[in-house]
Amino acid sequence: MELLKELCAIRAVSGDERAMTDFILNYIGETEKNWKVKPTIHHDGEFHENIILVFGKKPRTAIFAHLDSIGFTVRYGKQLVKVGGPVLENKIKLVGSDSQGEIECKLKVSKKNQAYGYRFEREIERGTNLTFKPDFRETDETVQCCYMDNRLGVWNALKVAETLEEGIIVFSTREEHGGGAVSYLGKFVQEKYGVRQALISDITWVTEGVQSGKGVAISMRDRGLPRRTYLNRVIAIAKESGIPFQLEVEGAGGSDGLELQSSPYPWEWVFVGAPEDNVHSPDEIVHKADIESMTSLYKVLMEKL
Repeated sequence: MELLKELCAIRAVSGDERAMTDFILNYIGETEKNWKVKPTIHHDGEFHENIILVFGKKPRTAIFAHLDSIGFTVRYGKQLVKVGGPVLENKIKLVGSDSQGEIECKLKVSKKNQAYGYRFEREIERGTNLTFKPDFRETDETVQCCYMDNRLGVWNALKVAETLEEGIIVFSTREEHGGGAVSYLGKFVQEKYGVRQALISDITWVTEGVQSGKGVAISMRDRGLPRRTYLNRVIAIAKESGIPFQLEVEGAGGSDGLELQSSPYPWEWVFVGAPEDNVHSPDEIVHKADIESMTSLYKVLMEKL
């Protein structure tokens, strides 16, 4: 889990993902010699902080995993503005940096008027992004830290990359705060490589119907509605594989899949991800059995779809 620990510690709020992009590119440069197939890499320039890896000559399916996280942006007078939907609780530790140096402060929440800001000995420069302070905890059964959503989805994609022979992996940005990147990434993938089906490598919720330790979740719907024909193919392959999985049905929540569905291109997509508890907090927790089933199922799906 050392790689996951490193990923969770990187500051990459939506719109400010450069540090994560550089880490992923460096990691690929150091490890791709051990991968089964060396991918073609598209990044920078028109791709901004996004990365596209293309494996083999005839890829059929693309994995989408977003690099960014929730967080906060410093406003004026020790006020904060949310990036995405972080938990708001007094005394949560936040970290960042501005031109005056490294920052470790605490979240300040007023229950009376729902205002929130930070406690620090000085005013932090406006526009500075702050993230939860990472505290990585591992037991025999679980891993816990901030930003399992979606560093675990990224970790999963990198593990699948080790043995992937035909396929595409897209590391996207800005998912937590309205999206915007996947529409042009999807356009490039379809027009350049003709790939029209996708798996969304992201993290979902523990609920009354999706439990920790019972296997990866295949989402039948959230705010988005995957095409049932493709969804049925994914479920059939999962059943045949014998890998533990759960079926999720929700009316809220979204992912890169929602942006694919909204694009003018005919995408097939299904969200397949491990469930976590303590969502969007510094204490997101995931069962290792669900991580194992997630990566195992992705490897099968990328081969069979």
